[in-house]
Amino acid sequence: MINEFVSLVNNILWGDGQVLIIMLLACGIWFTVKLGGVQLRHFGHMFSLLKGSNTSTKDGISSFQALCTSLSARVGTGNLAGVAVAISLGGSGAIFWMWMIALLGMATGFAESVLGQLYKVRDENGEFRGGPAYYIKQGLNKTWLAVAFSLCLFFGYGFVFSAVQANTITDALNNAYSFPSEYVGLAIIALAALIVIGGLRGIARFAEFVVPFMGIGYVLVALAITFINISELPAMLLDIVKSAFGLQEAGAGALGAAIKNGIQRGLYSNEAGSGSVPHAAASAVPNPNHPVSQGYIQMLGVFLDTLVLCTSTAFIILLAGGSSSDQMEGIRLTQDAMSSHLGEGGTDFVAAAISLFAFTSVVANYAYGESNLHMFKLDNKIGRAVYTIGYLGMIYWGAQAALPQVWAMADMALGLMTVINIIAIVWMTPTIVSISKDYFKKKDSGERVEYKVGDCEIQGRSEDGVWD
Repeated sequence: MINEFVSLVNNILWGDGQVLIIMLLACGIWFTVKLGGVQLRHFGHMFSLLKGSNTSTKDGISSFQALCTSLSARVGTGNLAGVAVAISLGGSGAIFWMWMIALLGMATGFAESVLGQLYKVRDENGEFRGGPAYYIKQGLNKTWLAVAFSLCLFFGYGFVFSAVQANTITDALNNAYSFPSEYVGLAIIALAALIVIGGLRGIARFAEFVVPFMGIGYVLVALAITFINISELPAMLLDIVKSAFGLQEAGAGALGAAIKNGIQRGLYSNEAGSGSVPHAAASAVPNPNHPVSQGYIQMLGVFLDTLVLCTSTAFIILLAGGSSSDQMEGIRLTQDAMSSHLGEGGTDFVAAAISLFAFTSVVANYAYGESNLHMFKLDNKIGRAVYTIGYLGMIYWGAQAALPQVWAMADMALGLMTVINIIAIVWMTPTIVSISKDYFKKKDSGERVEYKVGDCEIQGRSEDGVWD
């Protein structure tokens, strides 16, 4: 009965109902219009904010650490396996629609991250915490809806998603090197425990070091492969565009498949609108000292995840000829493509890459769950200890389990989170627009960009006067 219920909900959200795809598309268009195309108009400005973004204080992590933390959660199996699935099911045209949804998702990511920073609170250690549950409770005064979001996030990011990522790591290492899954599971637990025991700061320091190394290394390999095959690049790009609009022989059927799979996999990869990234945004010490600055920083995260890393995987696959078999999909297609470029070392590279990508997600998932302990008055030593034990236990279980049903439950948790978050941020559009205009006005006039309570109209207020 539980499996039937989960299947029914997922079919409505992700399947035939297409509720989430419609909501996320509409939300992206809505905020693109309301914010005056901020992702295009201020494209260069979001990069400029990286300068001086590595300064943290006793209150929170730096903006750069927040960006790396959010990227460590975003960048996972979706960037390698998800892109391959999109190409297998939707053809090369799916990549075009993945790019389009990323551009719209940048506006959504901007909006939710601004709210995360604006409605942040301090925990018992004086560190910043925030996210959808916080801005729903304080901005909309809907405690029951905030609790519902937190429960979905705890179930998904706190436990199930880490089990899924652990299973991906053990699968990759077992297939490549025949490592026993139970030993791999214990190794993941040991490494994760060493990092998360330091709390958000420990996770942020880990992400700050690993994510740039991981992302730059992967992109450099993709660039090298592209350069080696540069003569094939124009034809590949033309094929992407033609397939995206159904101009190939397959016609309308191919068009529908390209749009559906490109949008779905793009949304799943960059997480814009799901409500996960505002947790990282809220924990940052913004530079300049204005909530909107974190909107730009996390908008950059959507760009890097989908338009850079997912595109790298797409080019690797398509320059190898794309899917050569109807049965070839997911990580096997990525491994096959990489092997065609790098020889036998391709399988090893993909195994290493997906293990590192997935492990960073495991660690960042902990941070998102921990941020919501404050909602239940559990942000203390006992609460964190119980949460950490449960989190590590799920990693070990996930490393050995067959997870199709758990994947379905994880999809349901993520879907319900996203529905709640989208309703909340659209509801809070007046606040997002008001505070964004305050930033735009100060930036354009050359005035010092700084936010103080009373500068603009907002819904509700921070419960502990963080911005007073």
